[in-house]
Amino acid sequence: MQTWILHIDMDAFFASVEQLDNPELRGKPVAVGGTSDRSVVSAASYEVRKYGVRSAMSVVKARQLCPEILLVPGRMGRYKEISIQAMGVLQEFSPTVEQASVDEAYIDGTGLERLFGPIDKVSRQIKTRMKEVTGLTCSVGAAPVRFLAKIASDVNKPDGIFIINPQEIVDFLRVLPVNRVPGVGKKLVDILKRLGTRTCGDVLKKPREYWEDRLGKYGGALHDRARGIDVTGVQVSSGAKSCSAENTFHKDTTDRTVLIRWLLAQSERVAGDLRRHGYKGRTVTLKVKYADFSQITRSLSLGGRTDNTSVIFKTVCDLLKQVEIRRAIRLIGVGVSNFEVRDRQVTLFEVEPQAVEATSELDRAVDAVREKFGNMAVTRVDLLGHGKKTDN
Repeated sequence: MQTWILHIDMDAFFASVEQLDNPELRGKPVAVGGTSDRSVVSAASYEVRKYGVRSAMSVVKARQLCPEILLVPGRMGRYKEISIQAMGVLQEFSPTVEQASVDEAYIDGTGLERLFGPIDKVSRQIKTRMKEVTGLTCSVGAAPVRFLAKIASDVNKPDGIFIINPQEIVDFLRVLPVNRVPGVGKKLVDILKRLGTRTCGDVLKKPREYWEDRLGKYGGALHDRARGIDVTGVQVSSGAKSCSAENTFHKDTTDRTVLIRWLLAQSERVAGDLRRHGYKGRTVTLKVKYADFSQITRSLSLGGRTDNTSVIFKTVCDLLKQVEIRRAIRLIGVGVSNFEVRDRQVTLFEVEPQAVEATSELDRAVDAVREKFGNMAVTRVDLLGHGKKTDN
């Protein structure tokens, strides 16, 4: 079976989140960072990158390059929220997901072709699903080894796909500049230039011993990379961070009755997933996206962790009451986070409320019937005929 590793990188993540939440920023040169002359740019949109603005650049330099730059303060809480959603998307495709940072991750794609088709189709489906769930674009790179997958994700940015097939590795590396290899920094690049080495093909003109003599263990690792060797696989991250369900409506709505019915259906889905995977969560989140694509979230942390459908539904309905519906809504969603694996031993100093913690007998009965006869075997009366015209 062909081994595949995919690297998924969100495009201009912080800046893209700001443009997602504020439609007035879309298509404009946006940078996330402080506004004082002593500040630096944390992230830059692709519109401002055309002027040469990059992350870690001083605000003074950024303004010189692009006088029209729009600087907005960072919101790490919001970025983490979207990051959790993005990682949840990847877990829909593979159980082996390694989050490398807030905006990138590796997944083990080996065997996914049996489920989703060829690796290029898998990549397209990931991108489509990512856009549906987060509202953002990502770039996907796929290769038989890890470091090549990371390089590949950067080839067709933004919103791109690049796949390095096994038979293409030698030719791809022959002309690849050494500074594109992950871990090769500026100092090493300068040394390699003095040695007449600019590409991975140049590295292979000398034997492994030559590089080990000059660079020690780093020389051997560099030679391995130039040959396309990387034994590092995908390390499974420590469990899921959230569970969510959301739906885009066939027609935008301001009808609270319609919204509440959707919240009930989504609460059932989320609670069922939690019970199936053995998780309970403390924080319930409501997501609302308006017709103009702006969106808000509201969250509430409970007194204890739960996988109870009724508790989740009641909580998210309480959150909806806090939202003024003056504009049409195109999407609504429910999420549960702040997990802990079920059947944990509660300490003497941490007694969690029975009403929040308990899985109801009704939930257990519904789970048992659906496991045996399928998800459609049991439907709440309130949901009969519901959801037949959604886009998602």
